[in-house]
Amino acid sequence: MIKSELVQKLAEENPHLFQRDIENIVNAILDEIGDAMARGDRVELRGFGAFSVKNRPARVGRNPRTGEQVDVGEKYVPQFKAGKEIRERLNR
Repeated sequence: MIKSELVQKLAEENPHLFQRDIENIVNAILDEIGDAMARGDRVELRGFGAFSVKNRPARVGRNPRTGEQVDVGEKYVPQFKAGKEIRERLNR
């Protein structure tokens, strides 16, 4: 499901709300999650899961075509851990 499909589904389930308002709400939620993660904070949505940031230290990698060693810099990557309710729904 992509963001526009999510907005459309929510609009169908809530006909008393305008689609542009739902889109603004979805964008605000996703922006806030992104901002929190950019600050290094953990975002937990009970029953759904937790978003966090993981540090990947610098390392020496290898170019798969040439076999040449390449320096890969330190970076931060997003991480998601599914909550208990989601795991149970997936494994029924």
